[in-house]
Amino acid sequence: MPFLSPTDLLPLASYCFVMSGTPGPNNVLLASSGANFGYRRALPLILGIQVGGALLTLLTCLGLGSLFTAFPVLHQILRMTGALYLIWLAWKLRAMSVAEAGQPMTMWQAVLFQAINPKSWVKAITLASVFMPTGLSVPLGALLVTLTGILVGLPVSSTWALFGVAIRHFLQDPLKRRVFNLSMGATLVVLAISFLR
Repeated sequence: MPFLSPTDLLPLASYCFVMSGTPGPNNVLLASSGANFGYRRALPLILGIQVGGALLTLLTCLGLGSLFTAFPVLHQILRMTGALYLIWLAWKLRAMSVAEAGQPMTMWQAVLFQAINPKSWVKAITLASVFMPTGLSVPLGALLVTLTGILVGLPVSSTWALFGVAIRHFLQDPLKRRVFNLSMGATLVVLAISFLR
């Protein structure tokens, strides 16, 4: 197997960090889950995002991404489906309060959400088209890119959930919690609208 130096992996890891760390649907859900349910109950969401993102990246690196080149209409379908789901999630968030906290997203819901999350697709397609190592076979390169995404994404996702936990004590007042959840829901709606542009 060809030797890959840290400088070969640095651009890949940096891209994964930026895409995992910048605001998007996953991170809004992580912060909301941490604030409403605590870190332990946010763990299935954290793990689901990583598993779903890893499957998406692996499949895209192995050739699934070429479907989007062959059939551009798939981009539109993905944007519409993702936007509608974000609006539904925003509707769920608006009802949350101290008395009615709802249920956190399960691991499998988070895994499936990655399939319709446009930001996850952008990340996976970019990883497959820009960051696949040329010195490795396609399966090994796909595995390397996928594992790098997990190693970078897991602590970043945890940080977003912990941010929610950190502000949790400020949200003990039902009115403040409602304002927070409405703000998170509004952020999801804005993201949904941006996907439709």
